[in-house]
Amino acid sequence: MIYAVFILLLLAIFLGPNLWVRYVLRKHHRHLDGMPGTGGELAVHLLKAYELGHVNVKKTTKDKDYYSPGENYVGLSPEVYEGKSLSAVAVAAHEVGHAIQFNRKEPVSLLRDKYLNKAHKIQHYGIYMLMAMPVIFAVVRVPHAALVMAAVGIVTMLASVLMYVAILPEEWDASFGKALPILDKGDYVPKEYLPAIRQILTACALTYVAGALADILRLWRWITLLR
Repeated sequence: MIYAVFILLLLAIFLGPNLWVRYVLRKHHRHLDGMPGTGGELAVHLLKAYELGHVNVKKTTKDKDYYSPGENYVGLSPEVYEGKSLSAVAVAAHEVGHAIQFNRKEPVSLLRDKYLNKAHKIQHYGIYMLMAMPVIFAVVRVPHAALVMAAVGIVTMLASVLMYVAILPEEWDASFGKALPILDKGDYVPKEYLPAIRQILTACALTYVAGALADILRLWRWITLLR
């Protein structure tokens, strides 16, 4: 019984945030006839309004919504780019918020360059270490090899989670320092929908951290395979 409770607790900690983010975005994905335009059209309009017409808006693939500082464009998934839903509008405004941060050279925009690449590198190194360990253990006998592999993998993923936590101020500012005031003051969304918009923008801000936590559970697939 205690073991089952412990497993459920781990699932809630590591998988719960990711499930909540996905649930919120899907919950408000319904097409609304009263919306004046799609997420892609809103992004183009906002970029021009903030004198960022040189920033492009591109349609990407499913669930791929992001701002690329290197190429200076806003990438929106088909459901956001073509959608007329609360999720489409909020996600588009959130990504435009990142474009505003970067092009204004706001201090908060430096967090992504400082920590995001580190998080990706830590994850990759962790995977390489896991792949190399069975070979090492075959040559050098190490007691409880599976536990060592699990420990290395979990520590690696937790380090990447901390890197994603470090960029939370940037994500939070894109949602509540940029997107929410823009949508509220610009009357792009009826006032009765603002509580839902706040919920969606919270999900947007937590996407990286929630995904990184979920990656820790995916480690067990690697460990099972490598064993």
